[in-house]
Amino acid sequence: MSDDKREVVVTDIRMPFMSMVVFMVKWVIASIPAFLILGFIASIFMTVIGGMGGRMH
Repeated sequence: MSDDKREVVVTDIRMPFMSMVVFMVKWVIASIPAFLILGFIASIFMTVIGGMGGRMH
C-alpha cells in the first residue's frame, strides 16, 4: 500500500429539495436518543453535585 495523500475540495453538492428535507428529518429523529442520554447524564451529575452540597440549617 502506498501512503499517497490526495486532497479533495468539494465545491458543490446537487441534491433535490425533498431529499434534503427527508435527510434532515431523519437527522432530527436520530438525534433524539442522543439528547435523552445527555439529559440523563446531566441529571445524574446535578443530583451528585446537589447531594454534595448538603443543607445548612
